[in-house]
Amino acid sequence: MTDDTGPRAAGLAMLRHQLASAFAYDKPAKLGVAVSGGGDSIALLRLLADWAQGEGVALEVVTVNHALRPEAASEARFVAQTCDTLDLKHDTLTWTDWDGHGNVQDAARRARYSLMAQWAKDRGIDTIALGHTADDQAETFFMRLARASGIDGLTGMQRRRTSEGITWVRPLLMQERSELRDYLRRLKQVWIDDPTNEDETYDRVKARKAMEQLKPLGLDMHVVGRVMDHLGQVRSALDFATHDHALDCISVEGGDLILNRRGFMDAAPEINRRLVAHALRWIASADYGPRGVKLQEFLAAISRGRDATLHGVRLLGGSDTLRMTREHSAVVGATCGVGQVWDGRWRVQGSENAKEIVRALGDDGLAQLGERQQNWPPRESLKSSPAIFRGPILVSAPAASFGVARAELIFPSGHFYTSLLSH
Repeated sequence: MTDDTGPRAAGLAMLRHQLASAFAYDKPAKLGVAVSGGGDSIALLRLLADWAQGEGVALEVVTVNHALRPEAASEARFVAQTCDTLDLKHDTLTWTDWDGHGNVQDAARRARYSLMAQWAKDRGIDTIALGHTADDQAETFFMRLARASGIDGLTGMQRRRTSEGITWVRPLLMQERSELRDYLRRLKQVWIDDPTNEDETYDRVKARKAMEQLKPLGLDMHVVGRVMDHLGQVRSALDFATHDHALDCISVEGGDLILNRRGFMDAAPEINRRLVAHALRWIASADYGPRGVKLQEFLAAISRGRDATLHGVRLLGGSDTLRMTREHSAVVGATCGVGQVWDGRWRVQGSENAKEIVRALGDDGLAQLGERQQNWPPRESLKSSPAIFRGPILVSAPAASFGVARAELIFPSGHFYTSLLSH
């Protein structure tokens, strides 16, 4: 690909090594790569194209057009043309749901990941590579520092994480943006610079400019990277401590969590905060959990053995044990076909009638169950549990052993505990 020798050859070898190491222990048969047309993602595309061909990996490319800038459509076409020259499959996904309210950058980011996750699932792809670099990592650190983030925020982006059923990998997270630009220049590969990268109304651009001012103090991306590594080790230690505490004081019953109040109170406040935040995310199938005062109020309710509601989760109080279950009002409108995933974590099977749907049991379903049985979970748990209906008629309620259908969590056994150690 290039005849460079000496330092340039060594730099290229390092790029290839960093990329290959990201998949050394888990090489996918099919791999997606997100490409915007910017230098970072185009460099990742070119590196992955060579690597995938040599490794026998089927590579497919996806671009998300957020439709927020007039240039976005032409940038997507540029990526498509680049993929044509590399003989790679490419798809453009367009975001059309922006309503003009709220934080556009956050909304666009969430939409981007959601669109790409569905694209991957439709194509039998379970891993997507992203082009974030060491520069992005350092910028993220300063942005989160400005928001007074805790340990989790300041450890930055993970090289590998699972979300929305997809593994997201950042193979170039330790590489500088300038190294990738040099690589592209040697290939004579063009890229497109997003004009918003110079717009100081965005926090990321402000952070980038601030980093330039801090260089004379010795605060560059490499120093920030080492700090983040140290914080990552602290985070890992906290994760293991939280995992062990969860094994001691929480049991899983169906989709609910049963908490031993006395055992729970034996841990340090930070361990309990992390455990409850994770429990709320797990029950609600949410990528992010609550923070601040509301989470502290929920923790206080646990310590007092009282009822509470937060993040789509209902806490049922008690003197010795408490139950965390899905809040019924959070799933009232959730429906799906039998055999599909309901509420992000349940799959109900046992019927092939196309007229039947899965939804929360609710009060109307409870009324059709008849007299309460001793082996049933509490009323609040039953109401929010998945059930099969044909119109208004209850066909099956697995949580109450009514009908022949069965409901299973889509997660492997022990997932609540093991997911404490993966992000």
